[in-house]
Amino acid sequence: MDDAFSLVIPLLWLAWVIYWLALARGNKDNSRKEPIASRLGHIVPLAIGGYLLFSDAVPNWLLRSPIFPGNWVTDSIGLACVVVGLGFTVWAREHLGRNWSGTVTVKVGHELVRSGPYGLVRHPIYTGLLLAFIGSAVARDEWRAVVALVIIFGALWRKFRLEEKWMSEQFGADYDNYRQEVPALVPQYRRSS
Repeated sequence: MDDAFSLVIPLLWLAWVIYWLALARGNKDNSRKEPIASRLGHIVPLAIGGYLLFSDAVPNWLLRSPIFPGNWVTDSIGLACVVVGLGFTVWAREHLGRNWSGTVTVKVGHELVRSGPYGLVRHPIYTGLLLAFIGSAVARDEWRAVVALVIIFGALWRKFRLEEKWMSEQFGADYDNYRQEVPALVPQYRRSS
């Protein structure tokens, strides 16, 4: 990852974190919230994955070896994935409005949002994050990025499954229909009839 991308990508993530934290207030009250022990089940792996991906202090020489010769093409692809991925999460966050939470929750008066990015995938924030992490890994171009992606995917998959369970319990048949009509993470081409 050349100097421009080693600065640009972390700055994009920093701007995203600041935005995310700024909008964390003013949401609907919780009627059900994931316990802290359960949250740590995805927070700790995400932190480990983030450390592996972004820290320059990873000591293992094998994990720091390059995967392929980095060049402006791979750096540009990585940067584009980060921009599109983080942008997709912002669009989803804005569309969720006061129903959003950083943890798995059911809100008082929780609404099943099916429009905007939620008409493309059921979990657009996870989709965007995964795309942004993949882009960061491509730009990082070291084996530790692959290990980080596996850990991050596992953490988000765990959180995704819990959220699916809770939404199904909350919305019943409406959520089951939504699951049949809209893919979970990867948008699919739908032919019009």
